[in-house]
Amino acid sequence: MLKTTISYKNGALHSVVQKKERFTVIHFTLSLFSLLHIDYNCGFSWGISSSAYQIEGGWNADGKGPSIWDRFTQTTNTIPDNANGNVACDSYNRLNEDLYMLRALRVKSYRFSLSWSRIFPDGTRKSLNQKGVDYYNRLIDGLIAYNIEPMVTLYHWDLPEALQKVNGWESAEMIDIFNDYCDFCFATFGDRVKFWITINQPQTIAWSGYGLGNMPPNVVDPGYRPYIVAHNLIKAHAKAYHTYDDKYRQLQGGLISIALNADWFEPADVNVVREVVTADRAMQFQLGWFAHPIFKNGDYPDALKWQVGNKSEIQSLPQSRLPSFTEEEKNFIKGTADVFCVNHYTTRVVSYFTAALQPHSYESDRDMREAEEPDSPTTAIPNQKAVAWGLRRLLNWIKEEYGDPEIYITENGAAVEWDDFERVMFYKAYIDEALKANNLDGVRLRGYTATAFMDSFEWLYGYKFLFGLHHVDFTNPDRPRTPKYSAHYYYNIIKDNGFPLPDDEKMLHGHFREDFMWSSASASYQVTYTSTAILLLLNTVLLALFSSL
Repeated sequence: MLKTTISYKNGALHSVVQKKERFTVIHFTLSLFSLLHIDYNCGFSWGISSSAYQIEGGWNADGKGPSIWDRFTQTTNTIPDNANGNVACDSYNRLNEDLYMLRALRVKSYRFSLSWSRIFPDGTRKSLNQKGVDYYNRLIDGLIAYNIEPMVTLYHWDLPEALQKVNGWESAEMIDIFNDYCDFCFATFGDRVKFWITINQPQTIAWSGYGLGNMPPNVVDPGYRPYIVAHNLIKAHAKAYHTYDDKYRQLQGGLISIALNADWFEPADVNVVREVVTADRAMQFQLGWFAHPIFKNGDYPDALKWQVGNKSEIQSLPQSRLPSFTEEEKNFIKGTADVFCVNHYTTRVVSYFTAALQPHSYESDRDMREAEEPDSPTTAIPNQKAVAWGLRRLLNWIKEEYGDPEIYITENGAAVEWDDFERVMFYKAYIDEALKANNLDGVRLRGYTATAFMDSFEWLYGYKFLFGLHHVDFTNPDRPRTPKYSAHYYYNIIKDNGFPLPDDEKMLHGHFREDFMWSSASASYQVTYTSTAILLLLNTVLLALFSSL
């Protein structure tokens, strides 16, 4: 007697036919995570990313002023091996090597940031450093020569130290100072730069820089200053947007947005309403904090206003710890992004939890617990599991929440070891989920940016965990770069514009003549022992296919 077992293992359905102690595996496996063999639209932007402090080095070269990251890494011992970005990848001196690698990778866009203190050493126009401007002109011109679109971030965390000495982003004066810096960059580079990002991950700046205090400027005030800083960042972004819109857009014809970081928050139990509401609140506290004012009505999400306001009242405070916008400010802020730019790395599972009222904290204001997604592979970064399906859900949430905007994924990647087969699997899974969102769900995805261009200074982790598609030998003063397997893989994705169906799997679509004879064959022994197994397998396969759509 034969026994057939249908099993699910490693993301695939398997059928095993057993007779006595001998096993035969029917040569048929259906992967539930098989690639969607469809191309992206022909204008899709395949890119790769970096940031100034992470790769440039030359921290005091040719008149550059110090940034808050220079001060932090040179005066504290909190980074592994006391690492810093003084030299990093030495991109300031190895521009031609970087351009060659970008050309070889065939990327359509390169996202990089301008070092504010390399252009304005003290943060203001009066300190203009022409050699810094010349460096970025050479970079931009080199990209244009290779038909690579510059995607330029104006502020990626490295505030000039001189501005921090006058309270940095805590001060409302920063709004005009930042706007003047942006105005100069638009005027200087905007004839060639057609994609601007004002600020990278303002939520990280506000919470890690002014709440937790583990990143520069290392202010520990979890209940108040993150909200104040976020308020100023939003208004600074909006003012820069209007400056571009009013003075430069008609002549230069570019796009401008802001890069927002977003995890996907999955409810611990999708059948419990309170857990679903908690997951949505998590999204509003992280992404909606900035996206709601910019992409919706100029104001914070109701969930954020209610939570912080209610907590503040219970804490006997005279007013909410969350600042409010005037009606004039709301009208000024709403609609100040041409496309939606999102940085995404992982998915978290959240459940409802009544947090303590003391001490005052943005984290406690959310009333939730976070946990890792239990069934997904880990990466080198703690709490940053690779959960590819979360990206598709995030993209759909953005589509529904913010009125179906055009979306660019401006950061996505994983930190793994040198043998980066796992990184290849990460990109394969995440890009495929993005493709499903685009082609099956109607998400208007317009670009994908892999992180990172090459191994670089990885912020609080120094050089311990590396995201690069190119290896950099940091023990060698010449900083030689070597493409990893993931660079070759990403090159092929760009070349094929996604995952097209292999030639040997393509079908010729047509018809046989009407009197063509269709038939089948069997033998009594075969029918007796295998038909049940095959029918069970095919039935399970069909059910799996339809349930996964």
